[in-house]
Amino acid sequence: MTNLLLVGSGDIARRLVPLLCAHYRICALLRNPKKAAEWRAGGAIPLIADLDDRRSLARIGGLADVVIHLAPPLAGGSRDTRISHLLAALSQGELPQRFIYISTSGVYGDCAGEEVHETRRTTPHNARAALRVSAEQQVRNWAGRSGVHACILRVPGIYASERLPLERLRSGAPAIIAAEDSYSNHIHADDLARIIVAALRRGKSNRVYHAVDDDGMKMGDYFDLVADAYGLPRPPRLARDEVQRVVSAGMWSFMAESRRLSDVRMKRELQVRLLYPTVGDALEKMKKFGT
Repeated sequence: MTNLLLVGSGDIARRLVPLLCAHYRICALLRNPKKAAEWRAGGAIPLIADLDDRRSLARIGGLADVVIHLAPPLAGGSRDTRISHLLAALSQGELPQRFIYISTSGVYGDCAGEEVHETRRTTPHNARAALRVSAEQQVRNWAGRSGVHACILRVPGIYASERLPLERLRSGAPAIIAAEDSYSNHIHADDLARIIVAALRRGKSNRVYHAVDDDGMKMGDYFDLVADAYGLPRPPRLARDEVQRVVSAGMWSFMAESRRLSDVRMKRELQVRLLYPTVGDALEKMKKFGT
């Protein structure tokens, strides 16, 4: 059976296991040994290691035929050292055949609401996104040198029933008035897991794909839609500069950037059919089943 290594043990990794376990022997890289029993019960073999400790990764060389990397970079610096450590460890043995790296749409920076295709130049506007660009470049360079079949998924805001901005809405945090608002992009967590599987099966080598749904809504409209679905007050709308003054710097970096990701390549090459083409589709199902 083909050996697959999951790097990153969050929500999306958990959703991947039932989709892959019939065809792969799955190992999950865990930093916290207390989670080992949970992952073993879910059908994966826990492997205790830390991406911030190169020595702990010595065991993974030659272990995996396929690697799916979902772990975020370590904040600080201009180079993603976690991906550096991982790629160095993978190079100490038989190389994997395929490598999937989960990146972020933040690598494009602010695009003033323009439609964005995968060929657009990356222009990150914050340190977090710059680290993702660093990781992407390292993956591409390593794959090019080693002959590994690698592809990159650029992912926007992930949502699910447990990943909605309900507390933000309850707190009364403002949104931007429609005329000045930013376009945002989304993908349901279940659809993201399915897109990763499609990239594993059909993704072209050294290729970038957007993992995004069909919605092209502005951020305030997204907040309104969720508020209406859960019977919460819609957020107050303020001018753009007013919102910047009252929200955190981290939240503003998310709200300030405006772009509309194209999903044409994803659908054409990966042959993805979304379970939830729009946020409204997902919210309707959540209401129906009370989630």
